[in-house]
Amino acid sequence: MDYVIIVAGGQGLRMGGDVPKQFLPIGGRPVLMHTIERFADDTEDVQIILVLPREQIEYWFDLGDKYHFGVEHWIVAGGETRFHSVQNGLAQIPDDAEGLVAVHDGVRPLVSEAVITRCFDEALTKKAVVPVVPVVESLRHVSEGAKPRADYRLVQTPQVFDIQLLKRAYRQPFSESFTDDASVVESLGHSITMVEGNRENIKITTPFDLKIAEVIINSH
Repeated sequence: MDYVIIVAGGQGLRMGGDVPKQFLPIGGRPVLMHTIERFADDTEDVQIILVLPREQIEYWFDLGDKYHFGVEHWIVAGGETRFHSVQNGLAQIPDDAEGLVAVHDGVRPLVSEAVITRCFDEALTKKAVVPVVPVVESLRHVSEGAKPRADYRLVQTPQVFDIQLLKRAYRQPFSESFTDDASVVESLGHSITMVEGNRENIKITTPFDLKIAEVIINSH
């Protein structure tokens, strides 16, 4: 069996409100419900593990009742950092499990079916896959000046890995250098394969992002 760990630990501070960003509505329902449905609709025989801050779990249950949300998923309490939250999610997967596990940001509700399929298919052989998109803006280092944007990519999720590889990577001690799951795996010396992402797969962080997501959701 394959798995997806959806990490939703945001507190909504950059949104300027009290409601965490994963619970804000787009298209008439919370962001997180759209995200979960992307994987429930676009993958077969996949177990969804949702990682939430412990203090938000009861609120999530209340939202499920309010919106009659029926997608089956496990709920796990998060940790001190995203690294520790992913560790907690991985702990729900049997130690002898074979297959693939994706890790996805709870506030990326617009990932396409094609990207999900592409990541899982490529990970069958490459073991560690991330979706990326080209940089379209000019880049300038704060002290070193302009940088060639063709040398860079913006990294998205889902990041998909062989289960045993990701479990081994997350047995390492936490390091501030771990910026995403790929960096944790890369620290073992394993190479990361990049595949094409989709531009709409934005991470909702600011009120502007929320407006963009609303437009995209309503246009489908």
